[in-house]
Amino acid sequence: MKQRPSAAAKRDKQAALDALAQVLAALKRSDDVRAFLQDLCTPAELEVMADRWGVVPLLQQRVSYREIHGLTGVSVTTIGRVARTMENGAGGYAIAIGRQTRRGASSH
Repeated sequence: MKQRPSAAAKRDKQAALDALAQVLAALKRSDDVRAFLQDLCTPAELEVMADRWGVVPLLQQRVSYREIHGLTGVSVTTIGRVARTMENGAGGYAIAIGRQTRRGASSH
């Protein structure tokens, strides 16, 4: 039978995630974030995250999953997961897109 994590274990994981989020928020320069992520993650983890982020603008443009797959090589399953998360997730993609859009508009 699968063991369920205790409430204390869930709190510990949430605290660790909060600490990670705070560290990322404290890094001001993209070069610093890149260095931190390269130290923290495996090359495969970085590739997966970059793949997911790479399909976001294409999904916003309503490009079909098959076309995104052809353009990026990202699996249709992963594209579908990103699309579902964009619609039903915690809102992180929308926040990031909004910040990126505002930064792009202010740099012109």
